[in-house]
Amino acid sequence: MAAAAVYGLSPMPTVHAQSAASGDTARAIFAGGCFWCVESDFDKVPGVVSTTSGYTGGHLDNPTYRDVVTETTGHREAVLVEYDPDKVSYEALLDAYWHSVDPTDAEGQFCDRGESYTTAIYTTSDDQQKQAEASAKTISAELDAPVATLIAPAQKFYPAEDYHQDYYRKNPVRYKYYRFGCRRDARLDRLWGDDAHRGLSNTH
Repeated sequence: MAAAAVYGLSPMPTVHAQSAASGDTARAIFAGGCFWCVESDFDKVPGVVSTTSGYTGGHLDNPTYRDVVTETTGHREAVLVEYDPDKVSYEALLDAYWHSVDPTDAEGQFCDRGESYTTAIYTTSDDQQKQAEASAKTISAELDAPVATLIAPAQKFYPAEDYHQDYYRKNPVRYKYYRFGCRRDARLDRLWGDDAHRGLSNTH
């Protein structure tokens, strides 16, 4: 199934949303391993209006999931976050992101290995770039370890196939089994302690 690029090219497709925000919204793009989990996490951040799972950062146009998992496209699984800046700041999104991933892992995330599962922050403005770089330095100092997360200007974002969107809602049992089996939350608890999932309105 081919997907149409949306970031920078066309309006964002209709996706599930929390209460629609009034006024203008802003966009942010985060890669943090399996996009099912990243989407679920950001949907728990107050002020986030919608999330879309997809692929970005690579060289292949209109990639499919099967393309990306070959690890030959350069794409990562990522989530496009649309948010209301009057309700949540980009700084707060960064904080929620860092505390929902293992930014010290350069080979993937949790049980998922390969470039497509590595962490990245794709920025949509110079201000986002500066904030992301500054926050990475803070996190590195906090963890006393190098941060392996790529921080780079956003490229075309390709929405993933429909069955990947809202996966945690459509398939809650399978999703919880996967998340538990991947030891995502167990690793986050070891890495971040009480700060794991900071900024999320509830836990998993």
